Amino acid sequence: MTMLLAATSAFAQAGSAQQQQQLDLTAVSLPIPPAGKLVAITNATIMTASNGTIEKGTIVIRDGKIAAVGTDVEVPAGAKIIDGTGKYVTPGIIDAHSHSAAEAINEGTLSITSMVRIEDVLRQDGISLYRQLAGGTTTLNILHGSANTIGGQNAVVKLRYGLPVDSLKFEGAPPGIKFALGENVRQTNRNLQPGQEGRFPRTRMGVEDLLRDAFTRAQEYRRDWQQYDAKKKAAKTAAERAALIPPARDLELDALVEVLEGKRLVHCHSYRADEIRMMLRVAKDFGFRVATFQHVLEGYKIADELAKAGSGASTFADEWAYKMEAWDAIPYNASLMAERGVVVTINSDSDERARRLYQEAAKAMHYGGTSEQEALKMITLNAAKQLGIDKRVGSIEVGKDADLAIFTAHPFAPNARVDMTLIDGRVFFDRATSPTLEQLIEQMKQRKPHVASEDQ
Repeated sequence: MTMLLAATSAFAQAGSAQQQQQLDLTAVSLPIPPAGKLVAITNATIMTASNGTIEKGTIVIRDGKIAAVGTDVEVPAGAKIIDGTGKYVTPGIIDAHSHSAAEAINEGTLSITSMVRIEDVLRQDGISLYRQLAGGTTTLNILHGSANTIGGQNAVVKLRYGLPVDSLKFEGAPPGIKFALGENVRQTNRNLQPGQEGRFPRTRMGVEDLLRDAFTRAQEYRRDWQQYDAKKKAAKTAAERAALIPPARDLELDALVEVLEGKRLVHCHSYRADEIRMMLRVAKDFGFRVATFQHVLEGYKIADELAKAGSGASTFADEWAYKMEAWDAIPYNASLMAERGVVVTINSDSDERARRLYQEAAKAMHYGGTSEQEALKMITLNAAKQLGIDKRVGSIEVGKDADLAIFTAHPFAPNARVDMTLIDGRVFFDRATSPTLEQLIEQMKQRKPHVASEDQ
């Protein structure tokens, strides 16, 4: 069985338009990685993200799980050896805000689209997934867009590139949903004609009203179902149970009931401090927690409130002033929130940035004086905590999934590159065998030109 590596980017750089028309665009094949039954990474610098750094350490992987880690670990007989001499091993990088493996991720028609699901439209063949593997990324939180106050349901995936699409799903990850505040949901960027008001809400006040109305309806919907279930349980005969009429099923409200009951995590697009405080008040009034505020560029202004509410913050390293509501963003944001006790992550919100999140995390050290381990946690363990998967991934500990990135140098050094990326102990990216852009171009140039017949 093989997986296909699309050659689109190489084709785009392969020469003139006439040359491109003549090139055969057959994809390049790569072997599916064998299962990680018994693997040992030896003599490496292991940055655990939870228990410091281990010099000249060994990691033993058995059946996709970390079986042992330390300096005095015995390598089992028959294990596949990966020589880590001079290299650094980190937990696989987790991107807490991604839009990869999906297209058209904004169902921008309604203000509430909690019924739509990212997992139903996942694609396993996006070349950006392979590029992210080349940057040590192993897990993504794929979010709906930010066109709606209450958007669609998320998908947490592992980058098992080349396997069937169902293999991407991170089994057991808590489900989530995308909320959004600010300019995007108010559609202030739309060029409406005179007399056109657009959809509700058009103001920040309207956003709060929409949230409160939606959760009030969700409470009533839940109560209707609770009453029906109680009557069904109390019925003494099959005839009595059959006579009961259940409430009409509402997929929009089903997801919001899960939020009320703590079964679905809220990931809320946000910028301004006043709106973030509003969202915290709404969540408190209806008895749920906002798992993460995404972007949260003014989070440094209300870090204490975020920490008290138990809400995480997933932000950019140093991007600001790209639109009006991002005007007060500062590059110290991540560090200041972390110092106040907020669980902070650095995310990509971008296919391109997801390939170098280790460099983005290093900026927290540069700007805010964040410690090395805390910066590493911002792209590993903290992200796992925000997604509710920290018992499985995010740090190098016995019993956790063997999702690892092996670097040629310290991951925060400018010259560091990822040598290998493992998921469940399987090597899904190996720089030594992965075709380079130059090799792809050369392979295509060596193929015979395809001449179309008049019948085609």
